[in-house]
Amino acid sequence: MTNVAVVGVGQTKFGELWEHSLRDLGVKAAAAALGDAKAEAGIVQSLYIGNMSAGRFLGQEHLGALIADNLGIPHIPAVRCEAACASGSVALRSAYLDIKSGNADAALVVGVEKMTDLANDEVSMTLAAAGDQEWEAGIGLTFAGLYALMARAHMHKFGTTREQLAMVSVQNHSNGKNNPYAQFNMAVTLEDVLNSSVVADPLRLLDCSPITDGAAAALLVSDKLAKQFENPVWILASEQANDAVALHDRKSIVEMQAAKMAAKKAYEKTGLSAKHMDVAEVHDCFSINEIISLEALGFCEPGRGGKFVESGAAALDGEIPVNTTGGLKSIGHPVGATGVRQICDIVRQLRGDSINQIKGAKTGMNLNVGGSGATAVVNILGNELKGA
Repeated sequence: MTNVAVVGVGQTKFGELWEHSLRDLGVKAAAAALGDAKAEAGIVQSLYIGNMSAGRFLGQEHLGALIADNLGIPHIPAVRCEAACASGSVALRSAYLDIKSGNADAALVVGVEKMTDLANDEVSMTLAAAGDQEWEAGIGLTFAGLYALMARAHMHKFGTTREQLAMVSVQNHSNGKNNPYAQFNMAVTLEDVLNSSVVADPLRLLDCSPITDGAAAALLVSDKLAKQFENPVWILASEQANDAVALHDRKSIVEMQAAKMAAKKAYEKTGLSAKHMDVAEVHDCFSINEIISLEALGFCEPGRGGKFVESGAAALDGEIPVNTTGGLKSIGHPVGATGVRQICDIVRQLRGDSINQIKGAKTGMNLNVGGSGATAVVNILGNELKGA
């Protein structure tokens, strides 16, 4: 089958971008990705938009046609992909499969979300729709509450400490402090996190990713076209798995089965394992989720994620540098854009032009999660073809 490469990436700044519309953000990111690849929009044969909830945030649906039209390519197949906070990675996987199957030679992926036009309580209600309406959102549970339950259970079962949770935020803010795209490019201390206001015990404000506007994009091409571009980065595997939407219906609330299954399939497809990864982007929507993600991807044993972070193993100079440009916590979390933004950062690392470049990085992966773990997408990328 055809191999698939990422040949261009781009993104907008993330933050409260009231002066930009959703279509502006999507087009800016797409233009940046095309510019990065030195390609014209006319090369694109299909368009995939990752977006969770523009209909509820803005009253705007039909994003595929909207973005295609504003890019000047209104007649190509264009579709929006939705899988809660994993929408961006599901869009990327759809584009990957489109090319992998031989249906297209070039596909553009745009992840975009505009969230800050609503009041915070309205945003929380909109995001809660990604949970189980009858058993969670409908009775008042928010995602902060769901992840707080996971955090408290993890602490009870494995001895994970409040300080270890805070260290996730400290590390990611440190990584993001020089990132020009980040919503909060500033360092925070352990005391800052521990003394921030309680959102849902044991999670505090600085354990939580912010409400964000932003967009990210990637241009994917077949191996037939890849030879025309400089520094292609290959998608070696793109795997998705799912679990029950309601947290209480899962086998365990202290692990993510969907993430473990997606990672297992990706490792099997490539013949690689966690020990082969040079960099990783994981879904730190809340600090506990980075800890659980590290366990799910096999970087440490179950229950050891907190100690793994505390040891410095996930730091820029650690065993596996994680969220090297700030993660969701520092960069921001425009939910439909996050998965594509993660790919942008992995691609930059493997090309050698990241703001926090990891020396000799050749292989990297991302984990993008939807809901409280009901959807998980894992992509493994490399600057050389192997196992694809």
